[in-house]
Amino acid sequence: MRENIGVHEALEIHELLTFKSLCLTKSSIMQGLVSDPKLKEIMKQDVIKASQHIEDLKNHLS
Repeated sequence: MRENIGVHEALEIHELLTFKSLCLTKSSIMQGLVSDPKLKEIMKQDVIKASQHIEDLKNHLS
């Protein structure tokens, strides 16, 4: 679903994609270190949302 976006916009989306991927990796790794069940659930939801956001951003670039 490549929209009519300029080079600048594509670079911005790519930058967001890189940032979201880093956040996803960090949350995934940190889940294993967390002992509080509420915090672990929050992080689990963050991983799910970040994965959805990454897919949305990828759709804008393809």
